[in-house]
Amino acid sequence: MTDNSEFYFEPGQGVERLDRFLARVLPQLSRSQLKKLVDQQQIMVDGDAVKAGLRLRGGEKIEVAIPPAQEVITCAEDLPLEVLYEDSDLIVINKAAGMVVHPACGHANGTLVNALLFHCHDLSGVGGELRPGIVHRLDKDTSGVMVATKNDMAHNHLAEQFKQHSINRRYVALVHGQVQNECGSVDQPIGRHPVHRKKMTSKGRGGRRAVTHWQVLRRYDLDRLSLLELRLETGRTHQIRVHFSEMNLPLVGDPLYGNRTRANAINDLEIRQLIHQFEKYGVEKLELI
Repeated sequence: MTDNSEFYFEPGQGVERLDRFLARVLPQLSRSQLKKLVDQQQIMVDGDAVKAGLRLRGGEKIEVAIPPAQEVITCAEDLPLEVLYEDSDLIVINKAAGMVVHPACGHANGTLVNALLFHCHDLSGVGGELRPGIVHRLDKDTSGVMVATKNDMAHNHLAEQFKQHSINRRYVALVHGQVQNECGSVDQPIGRHPVHRKKMTSKGRGGRRAVTHWQVLRRYDLDRLSLLELRLETGRTHQIRVHFSEMNLPLVGDPLYGNRTRANAINDLEIRQLIHQFEKYGVEKLELI
């Protein structure tokens, strides 16, 4: 059943953005959840659909309709896992490309969490029912090393390391284009794309700081490709994909941030053979202290 609420922005309170007002009166919802409700016209101001950045000036009636949450049941599934290390506190696995990390609407099964529940039986509960043991994530189409925790103490300790940046995350990426310098850094904020809601961008407003350091490992004449090693200071959604696509260096095979011709290049036999040569290095490396 939909939860309907009404709020009034009383005159004399000055001017306040709608999204900030909503965050204040609905603290149980995240800013991204509130933005989604606004975009879906579940939040109306004086009966009209509006933007999240609308400035309230006094006297407005805000109507909020929160649809019922779709229940997602997380169950253990016997799925293949490449375990790199395991002890009584944590498990380190190499996540395969194409595997979603945790269940959500549209991905209730076949996720890394489903596989971990079958393999480990017990995981930390800090991440909630849908994300047991999960401290960090990788995109669905990214392969790489992930650490999952088996108890809350290990979870909190690892989460603090991510917060303090004492975990050194490195990636290897194959991009279209020849990088001119041998190394460099990108320091551009990343936020949700204002039009394409599945994408992120560094060209919009309100993004969060994102820093990527890169170094050229090798250049290939084939289709003008570059193999890069990347080190992240931050962990924003699609950070690598956004930073390099906006440098006109999209990742090979990226259908979201690269154009269709370049995305289909991953099916080229020569490029596939090239990828297989260094595929074992193309995983995230974590140094735990």
